[in-house]
Amino acid sequence: MASKAADGAGAGPGGLPVPLYEHVKRQIAEAILIGDMPPGTVLPGEVALATQYGVAVGTIRRALADLTAGGMLMRRRKTGTVVTGRASRHGLSFFFQYFRLLGEDGSLLQSDAEALSVRTRAAEPAAAALFAVADAEPLLHLHRIRRVAGAPVLHSRISLVASRVPEFPREAKKVPALIYRHLLEAYGIRIAAVREKVTAEVASKEDRKLLGLPAPSAVLVIDEEAYDQTGALTILSQHRATTAHHYYSNEIR
Repeated sequence: MASKAADGAGAGPGGLPVPLYEHVKRQIAEAILIGDMPPGTVLPGEVALATQYGVAVGTIRRALADLTAGGMLMRRRKTGTVVTGRASRHGLSFFFQYFRLLGEDGSLLQSDAEALSVRTRAAEPAAAALFAVADAEPLLHLHRIRRVAGAPVLHSRISLVASRVPEFPREAKKVPALIYRHLLEAYGIRIAAVREKVTAEVASKEDRKLLGLPAPSAVLVIDEEAYDQTGALTILSQHRATTAHHYYSNEIR
């Protein structure tokens, strides 16, 4: 299990505070998701966990209660708190599989991501200001597409500050499918908060080509800012999706 101490409630986007128990909950969830705590693992007692994470017992209790409610943990009499290997459909099990287009019946879609290109370009002033870097700072630009059962449903343009992700794959075929997870494992960058703006637009020529849409068609446009555990903007993205047979779901938990 990770033994990082959660030494304070950090800031999310816009400087909004993130509760301390959320930091602890995410660290435990991440340890489960990346396999450090496989199913059947029995967690130490609450007092020991509080010491390990450097927080109060009440904070640990709240984090464990949320993870239990989400299905990642279960309480067993005489044994304690155990990793289940299960999770709720919309819970933290999908922290690294960020994809919120659902089927018409409400089912969670299993999708495959393919990177179409990886390029490095100098940041324009607006992007530099958002990332809090100097003008012309090199940015890494990814373009990728998501498919459900082989059919394209969404394509995305994703930007990161190149210097923050050294050795990130520059070949499209080597780009990891789960970028959030790769950032955590390779660089210790934990995506802690996401801000989105959702609009609808007439599909562009590129949208129609990539998503197989007739003209005219509409697409859902999601402009996204993803922030790390320190509150710094880490990923700037735009997702363009067809909702002909899907819908977008956003939950507040």
